[in-house]
Amino acid sequence: MDLESKVKKMGLGHEEGFGAPCLKCKDKCEGFELHYWRKICRNCKCGQEEHDILSSNEEDRKVGKLFEDTKYTTLIAKLKNDGNPVYKRNVMILTNPVPAKKNISINTVTYEWAPPVQNQTLARQYMQMLPKEKQPVAGSEGAQYRKKQLAKQLPAHDQDPSKCHELSPNEVKQMEQFVKKYKNEALGVGDVKLPGDVEARAADENNLKDGDRGTSSAVGAMEDKSSDQKASQYSCYHCKLNMKEGDPAVYAERAGYDKLWHPACFVCCTCSELLVDMIYFWKNGNLYCGRHYCDSEKPRCAGCDELIFSNEYTQAEGQNWHLKHFCCFDCDCVLAGEIYVVVNDKPVCKSCYVKNHAEICQGCHNAIDPEVQRVTYNNFNWHATQECFLCSCCSKCLIDQKFIPVEGMVFCSVECKKKMMS
Repeated sequence: MDLESKVKKMGLGHEEGFGAPCLKCKDKCEGFELHYWRKICRNCKCGQEEHDILSSNEEDRKVGKLFEDTKYTTLIAKLKNDGNPVYKRNVMILTNPVPAKKNISINTVTYEWAPPVQNQTLARQYMQMLPKEKQPVAGSEGAQYRKKQLAKQLPAHDQDPSKCHELSPNEVKQMEQFVKKYKNEALGVGDVKLPGDVEARAADENNLKDGDRGTSSAVGAMEDKSSDQKASQYSCYHCKLNMKEGDPAVYAERAGYDKLWHPACFVCCTCSELLVDMIYFWKNGNLYCGRHYCDSEKPRCAGCDELIFSNEYTQAEGQNWHLKHFCCFDCDCVLAGEIYVVVNDKPVCKSCYVKNHAEICQGCHNAIDPEVQRVTYNNFNWHATQECFLCSCCSKCLIDQKFIPVEGMVFCSVECKKKMMS
């Protein structure tokens, strides 16, 4: 076994999740193996978030670093061994007695993340208002969803230059300034509260400003409201529907406490996915996940998935690319000035296209070159030549002629069809 094969088999020591199975490709993938500059698996081409990478340590360190030097330092702790910040997730364990035939058994439910509120009843209500498939119960579909969104919405390479590929010193400096800016101006974590509590607190603050007279008038005004009015006075900023009295709402400090969301409505305005762990970015009256906030500020390379801090980059197929990353998705050869074909939104060189993706001609059974004309009917293809697009019975050329298709065969007439099918 040569050295390259040994390295491939063993994996790199620092490679998180090496060998993890792909949840999308199943047995077709040999296991996760990180591409040397793309953020995908070399074996199946799926992203890291599509693989069942069990360890959450890396994700906790990533979120810890995101909250470092912000007002959310209460959500992180320093690791004793290296002093790096790590995310202190609020794990919630609920134990419910379940009556059985002879005795009472205990049913334990563990949430891998829950809102960091002191009132566990409020946290439980919040969880129950999320779609079942998005509740992060340990070992469930919801836990997988949370883990996938954590990887997708908050890429480590959007905040940490060391996770990026070959940045120049100037690019590192620009990135550090960009991260500092969004931490100061956009990053936030949602608060789960009862709307009435927020209104009461706001009233108390106003009363302190207005004096005793203001206090009595504010209380009187609140008492005059009927229960029906109370139930309809709060509306969700996202869906515009009324909140039910007694239900928890999510608030975003950067948006102001005059806005509130249903728990299931606290989503990114671009991808419409639930904001993982209520981590949001606020800009121009909209909530964003980390990925799409950064996309609204900087171009992102479609090759390596990193933000582009260089003044020189290229645009092709409606996407942005580092100059060195506009490459064939199959073999990584540089495509500048070369013929390429787009396959599933990814550029592929002509050679790889013919080898791996080209349609097969029903006539000659060879791959159809992307630059030549072809005839397509349903899922069948032919070279548009006199040698290939022929009647399956009498070999008459059918180019510019009417034909009768039967599965992968074509006929010039009913007679030829009958003769071949009999």
